[in-house]
Amino acid sequence: MIMFKDGYLAGQRILVTGGGTGLGRENAAAAARLGATVYICGRRRSVLEEAAAAINAETPGTIIPLECNLRSADSIEAMADRIWQDGPLNGLVNNAAGNFISRTEDISPRGFDAIAETVFRGTFLVTNACGRRWIAGGDKGSVVSILVTWIWNGGPFTVPSAMSKAGVHIMTQSLAVEWAPKGIRLNAVCPGAFPTPGTVGRLTPLGKPATSTNPMGRDGRMEELTNLVLFLLSPAAEYMTGQTMAIDGGGWQATGQNFAEFIHWTDRQWEEARAAARSIDAGERAKRADIAPDKIG
Repeated sequence: MIMFKDGYLAGQRILVTGGGTGLGRENAAAAARLGATVYICGRRRSVLEEAAAAINAETPGTIIPLECNLRSADSIEAMADRIWQDGPLNGLVNNAAGNFISRTEDISPRGFDAIAETVFRGTFLVTNACGRRWIAGGDKGSVVSILVTWIWNGGPFTVPSAMSKAGVHIMTQSLAVEWAPKGIRLNAVCPGAFPTPGTVGRLTPLGKPATSTNPMGRDGRMEELTNLVLFLLSPAAEYMTGQTMAIDGGGWQATGQNFAEFIHWTDRQWEEARAAARSIDAGERAKRADIAPDKIG
């Protein structure tokens, strides 16, 4: 159930990183349904344009796709300049992420960088690019970052992501204090099981559940997550800053809700998981190149 009245975000301008797929797309669509103008960014223009067309056909708001590589400071600055040509943002959703299951001893420097440069460095650079512009213009802003409950209890077999998300958690707490006098708020949300094709494919490579069953015995409903994110972005939460909250049915308190059960995997299972991940990566490369996965050698 959507908890806001129609038009609640009319006139608001929001950027959602990684907004073409998964949870980013869900949050972008929810904001547009309430009348916001939403910029979505990512590396794959075709994915962004498809998402924008689909959401624009269904909502009173406007989705504007912007190609941006979050590993590039220059690309981020160019995107921010483009957005501010239309006027200042009201909100930012740091959603773009990357993750994969692996024994840490098997992770290459390149694999680590692929996650950390997007989740840790990229999130900071986007947040700072928006923050500097808000401060220069004397404008208020709200930042909501999508994190994971592993920031509190660790992420075995997802160490690059857990480290990076924990850094964004500390950024949220730090900048909430530093920028509060300037009217800029920062909060974060840690979703539990809200399955999307990306998370199911990369975090359950052998078809096993991504997390232990939570006490409520069900996955989250997308509107439950989007309601929380939009509330934190909205004027209704103007006195809330520096907070990181879980929405996971009590999962992490009850079970840890991480991948600790994979300590029992054999070498053969890890090799099968790597093969499955390589197949997913090949499919993603095929989409970017507009060729079929079975054409990749």
